[in-house]
Amino acid sequence: MLASSSNAATPQPFYRQTYVQVLVAILLGAVLGHFWPTWGEALKPLGDAFIKLVKMVIAPVIFLTVVTGIAGMPHLNAVGRVVLKAMVYFLVFSTLALVVGLVVANVVQPGAGLNIDPTTLSTKEIATYASKAHDISLTGFLLDIIPDTVVGAFTSGNILQVLLFAVLFGISLTLAGERARPVVAFFEAMTEPVFKLVHLLMKAAPIGAFGAIAFTIGRYGIGSLSNLLMLVATFYGTSLLFVLVVLGAVSRLTGFSILKLIRYLKAELLLVLGTSSSEAALPSLMQKMEQAGCDKSVVGLVVPTGYSFNLDGTNIYMTLAALFIAQATNTHLSLGEQIALLLVAMVSSKGAAGVTGAGFVTLAATLSVVPSLPVAGMALILGVDRFMSECRSLTNFIGNAVACVVVARWEGALDRQALDDALDHRAAGRDARPLTVNQGNTP
Repeated sequence: MLASSSNAATPQPFYRQTYVQVLVAILLGAVLGHFWPTWGEALKPLGDAFIKLVKMVIAPVIFLTVVTGIAGMPHLNAVGRVVLKAMVYFLVFSTLALVVGLVVANVVQPGAGLNIDPTTLSTKEIATYASKAHDISLTGFLLDIIPDTVVGAFTSGNILQVLLFAVLFGISLTLAGERARPVVAFFEAMTEPVFKLVHLLMKAAPIGAFGAIAFTIGRYGIGSLSNLLMLVATFYGTSLLFVLVVLGAVSRLTGFSILKLIRYLKAELLLVLGTSSSEAALPSLMQKMEQAGCDKSVVGLVVPTGYSFNLDGTNIYMTLAALFIAQATNTHLSLGEQIALLLVAMVSSKGAAGVTGAGFVTLAATLSVVPSLPVAGMALILGVDRFMSECRSLTNFIGNAVACVVVARWEGALDRQALDDALDHRAAGRDARPLTVNQGNTP
């Protein structure tokens, strides 16, 4: 696992810690976007550039982590066992997130009383999302996991393509035995500079967060929230409820505190908040989870897969937004239709994984399959979707961190002492410390 080096024991000044810099950048960006919206919009390239920088290293991080992790496994059947346990976890909690969104929407009814006539809504702005939704199918998604070429897996930007090739290559190295040891040693040596590169890129996180949040506030403005404040507040409240109650209970049963985990990942969470992209913090999450005692192979298999199959925040958003549209347009949905909506959302949420603007595209795909719901109703929430995307990303991120620890515990691949040390208050500045690679499996 990854452990801090001995020469980094002295805590850094608070102003040099990543989470402090990102927090200040978010506040400054919000102020700039609010008072000088034109300048704020012009800073969009800063956020886009940072996200592209991070995406540049996602493929090698996943490949090296998975390959070296599998090559170090004593038995190959452990790979299938980890994947199976992860998929069972993802299915259960993704479905639970959909149910929570459905229940809260029925209880709170955030769209009641708006009395919108769907025929008066313009569908011009949502046409792009609707067209993407028609291209989504579960079969197409599964086939897209297989890359056209090995090089294509690393250039397509599809996390699952890299993961598939890494798993197969890792298994091949294990089957090759001693003859493959030089290759494994090379990849193990490559791990250190790649994670050093990640640490180097994270120094630009405050700049990326500043540009992204300035653009969001400058383009959409805080005032755009007023008309749909009930929906936004309900979604944020529901996501908070899911994290603290549902994921909190799972965390407690696993033997750790969800609040301590959130504190441990505060720098990454602020980065996700600022950039509105959980992918921006993917390499750091994998690094932090390994540092927290999760076996390298579990981290490599669970976290990237979870980014496509364990989208708790997106699932809450889908059922909540769908029922909001139904309530706002006075479209009555029976219990049977709501259950059908939930079942459709279970499939469409997997089919839209990896699609840009996945939350909104997935919603379009779900509404298009339920005839009684007007797709035009999506125009109601288009203006505030950007403000809800931050919450979706944060919830997805926390859900995948919890899933990694839980699956590692199930697999017996969790170093409890390392987890306790990482979540302890003394670990507050670890994200800024140099890291070294400790080879070998966690007992």
